[in-house]
Formats: sequence, C-alpha cells, structure tokens
Amino acid sequence: MMQLERILVVDDDPDIRELLSDYLSQAHYDVATAGNGIEMTRVLAERDTDLVILDLMLPGDDGFSLCRQLSEQSSAAVIMLSARDTQVDRIVGLELGADDYITKPFDPRELLARVKAVLRRASGARAKNAGASGHSAKSGNGTPEYITFAGWELDMRARQMRSPVGLVISLPSSDFHVLRCLLAQPNQALSRDYLMTEAFSRERLPMDRAIDVCVSRLRQHLDADNDRAPLIRTVRNEGYMLYIDSVVRR
Repeated sequence: MMQLERILVVDDDPDIRELLSDYLSQAHYDVATAGNGIEMTRVLAERDTDLVILDLMLPGDDGFSLCRQLSEQSSAAVIMLSARDTQVDRIVGLELGADDYITKPFDPRELLARVKAVLRRASGARAKNAGASGHSAKSGNGTPEYITFAGWELDMRARQMRSPVGLVISLPSSDFHVLRCLLAQPNQALSRDYLMTEAFSRERLPMDRAIDVCVSRLRQHLDADNDRAPLIRTVRNEGYMLYIDSVVRR
C-alpha cells in the first residue's frame, strides 16, 4: 500500500484544526495537529512530515519564528495561514522560507489545491532531476544525489549546499527548488513566471515577489565571499540566469 503524504496542522484554534484535519484526511492525507510550537516540535520528532500548515498568530513562539525554525531544521514544506492580509506579512513569510501564504477566512478547496501544488513540487523535482543531462554517476533510480557548480556542492536529498570552504547551508524548500531550476538550465535567462510555475507549481500573481525573495537569499549565500560578478544575474526584462562554467551531476 502506498504511504500517504503526511501533513501537520499547527493552529491554536481547535475548530480550525478539526476542520483541516477532517478535510485533508478525506482527501487521503495522513494528518496530525498541534496547538503551539511546543506541540509542533514534539510531533515533528515523532513522525516524518511532508508539509506543515502553520498559523501566524500562535501563543508563545509565533508563526514567523516557527517558520524560521522549520527552514533551518526540517525539509518539510510550509504553508502559512494568517488573518492579516498585508503585503509585508506575505513578504516576511516568504523570506523566512514559507512556500505559500493563505489568508483567513479561506475556502478549504483553495487550501487543498495549494497543498497539492506544494507537495507536487517535490515529486516534480525528482522527475526533472531524473531527466536532466549529466556526465557522471547517478543514484540507482537515475536521479543525481549531488550537483557541483562553481566550487559549491548541492545535496539533492538533504537540500543542503556545501560552500567551497566546507560550510554547510540548509535551504528552505522554496530556495532549493528555485536553485534546482536554475541549475537545470545554466547560462540561460529564466523568467519569473517560468520559475514560479516550475518551482512553486502555481501562476505568478501581480506584485508577487516570491521568486525575488528566493533569489535574494540564494545570492547572500553564493556571493558572500565572492569578489567576482554574482553567480545569479538579473537579465533585464527577462528574469534570472545562473552564470557558471559547468555543472556536474553524480
């Protein structure tokens, strides 16, 4: 029997927890719930989790703090829920590594569609990597386990980068998928719309800065000790391009 994808709902409102648990369970997901950050940490320690649906306003550590913690310590994707529909909150959530942001009140059908899109991204990434070109050994299923470029090494399973001096950096899932797209087509300008579709599995909305935020974070890592031109370059009126000499997949 195929294992169900696992979702953790973190919300201090028991009605919201019950609603989402019942709705997502009916959609054939394995759902757990938590009312605060302490309970969230306990559940994550007890079971693997593919996606966390995280409320912004929580007792104790708020959703922003917990999102940062998840980005640093877990490979689970994150969808943030909030009653505050401001651009600043959306940007902060994305900057901290959230994969999507939904405001309350919400239509459960819309949330389910977002859940499917975020979870589909992971399987899509595996399929794309399996079909990507390469010149070195790969894992048994054809998917590269590591990609090296410009002195960096990307661990595809752990979603971590190793710098030329050996520093290990864990990537939020959103940053990982944007970098994966750029590595799949190096030295080519990729539009924000294309990156949004490929990395986030949804259309880019007007004034949507999700891709820009991911690129900004990636640049902070890739160019921290780099006196050369940035590896990820902005191509005017086109998008972003990863400028590198070669990519090795193994």
